Amino acid sequence: MGIHRTLGEGFYWDDLKVGDTFNTVRRTVTETDLVSFCNLAWFTEELFTNLHDRESMAIQGRVVPGALVFSFAEGLIVPSIQHTGLAFLETGMSVKGPTFVGDTLQVEVEVTEMRATSKPDRGLIRTLNRVRNQHGTVTLEYTPLRMQARRPA
Repeated sequence: MGIHRTLGEGFYWDDLKVGDTFNTVRRTVTETDLVSFCNLAWFTEELFTNLHDRESMAIQGRVVPGALVFSFAEGLIVPSIQHTGLAFLETGMSVKGPTFVGDTLQVEVEVTEMRATSKPDRGLIRTLNRVRNQHGTVTLEYTPLRMQARRPA
């Protein structure tokens, strides 16, 4: 009768294999995003909060914190783990370059490792997540290890 899936339901562990890749939708970073994030997380560094005297700062443009880029990336990935992601266990992360207000971000996700757990209803999955801006430049990479539900029998 064909495939039946629930819209908005993420991948099960069994749906993926090492080497699989997918891209998220895109999201533009706005000035409001930067201000809201800095206020919420207390990022009071003048690099993010001072619009004047930019010439003396390490980065000239309206740069955003790497933590905001990571947060946006995770938000973009949520549809792929909705109802099936059980736990975010760890990650390694590397900021590759600046992200600015006005940049449009997309995450390229590559499955790099999969392991079964001792419980038959879950498995572990590691991905390499590359956050790219509208020019295709990677600005952040991270390698989360997640616990993912297995497909019900």
